[in-house]
Amino acid sequence: MQNAQIQRIRRDVRMEAAAANGKPKESCGTKIPKGTPCPRPAPGEAAGGCSFDGAQITLLPIADAAHLVHGPIACLGNSWESRGSLSSGPELSAYGLSTDLEEQDIIFGSERKLRESILYIVNRFAPPVVFVYTTCVTALIGEDIDAVCKAETEQLGVPVIPVNSPGFVGSKNLGTRLAGDVLLQHVIGRAEPEQTTPHDINLIGEYNIAGELWHIEQLLQQIGIRILSRITGDGRFREISWAHRAKVNMVVCSRALLGLAVQMERKYGIPYFEGSFYGAKETSYSLRQIAYLTGDREVERKVDKLAAREELRLQRELEPYRRLLKGKRVVLYTGGVKNWVCHYCITGAGNEGSWGRHQQEYCGGCIADCRAYWRLMLIISRRVVRGRFSRRYEVVRLIWSLPGGVICIWPLKEQIPFVDINQERHTAYAGYEGLLTLARQLAYSLEHPVWRLAAKQAPWEEESGNAD
Repeated sequence: MQNAQIQRIRRDVRMEAAAANGKPKESCGTKIPKGTPCPRPAPGEAAGGCSFDGAQITLLPIADAAHLVHGPIACLGNSWESRGSLSSGPELSAYGLSTDLEEQDIIFGSERKLRESILYIVNRFAPPVVFVYTTCVTALIGEDIDAVCKAETEQLGVPVIPVNSPGFVGSKNLGTRLAGDVLLQHVIGRAEPEQTTPHDINLIGEYNIAGELWHIEQLLQQIGIRILSRITGDGRFREISWAHRAKVNMVVCSRALLGLAVQMERKYGIPYFEGSFYGAKETSYSLRQIAYLTGDREVERKVDKLAAREELRLQRELEPYRRLLKGKRVVLYTGGVKNWVCHYCITGAGNEGSWGRHQQEYCGGCIADCRAYWRLMLIISRRVVRGRFSRRYEVVRLIWSLPGGVICIWPLKEQIPFVDINQERHTAYAGYEGLLTLARQLAYSLEHPVWRLAAKQAPWEEESGNAD
């Protein structure tokens, strides 16, 4: 069943790509022949970019759910608290729950340990649902997760849902799609809302990083739009179960959950569109598209007034930052959709240009650019070590918008101002106010005195130079 699900999703992805472009995608500068299988990470080699990680990224923001990782403790440790998704209420999803498989469990089977773990979680936390994630280890030893979850659901009276996304089956992107399929098959359509309105929408693919969803919700409330289901940022299991009653689906910023919106349109007749809340123009466009799809002229007029007022305010408040940032060249080192997200934000904040590390293309449900990724890393690291990279741009100054972690070592070594926009961030950049925040962060980073201090010679180096 798991293999059939994965193959079906990969087929849907290929159909989406063909419909969008009418030809096979290209990636890494190389044409991908039709029917070429997607690269799959080997167990233990994914480093946070595997299917298991993608599934957790999608489902962990469901704040009142229990998320049980069935595998060795390292699988949980690799992904736990790796994103800045916030909750306005329950904190159960923040618990790191794992069956913690050891050698004896792998040799003799771990079904009993899984059952005991589910029973403990239900008795201890009384969650509305338990998601059980397979990992490379449990998939390789042939654990029948589906059968255990079905039996425990019947016995305990609480939905126990299997998430079959072991890391080796594909990329993070594929794992996100598998999680969307889990929601469609096991959650959406299983309950009815207490009331509905003609202005109910679902936000799909918004994970409330640093509380961005709350900024978006304030804008929607001003134009009379209600978020019926959050899929899945600051989400609740029950509200996602009645997502089929929304009037419009908005896929936020990423094609990873586009398949969920497509399937909901086929099954429930809900129209969808892809939009973004990063950048003033993109935010206004998304609000107008929502209003248009609801078919309410009054909502459209409210959007026009809101967009005109906010864009005028931004022009006034961004002016001092524009004078500082105008003409500065920006290097974007990001992944996936964040290339375009950052482009909209940074150009709106006053920068004249940007350079993305790689225009990634989707193939078979994954981002097939691993070789180009590491090749580019080698080039950049050599340039940084030799000092050429910074000297080449010393007149215009360089600002790096980087994912977090070890990558930040490079701009620090070269004393290049940077802004961290990765998933671990604690600053919201969505909406009109988010654009102003980004401009402020860029200006603060560029003008921070630490860079001038770091560029000075150390006292002992100055003494050595005078002695010579």
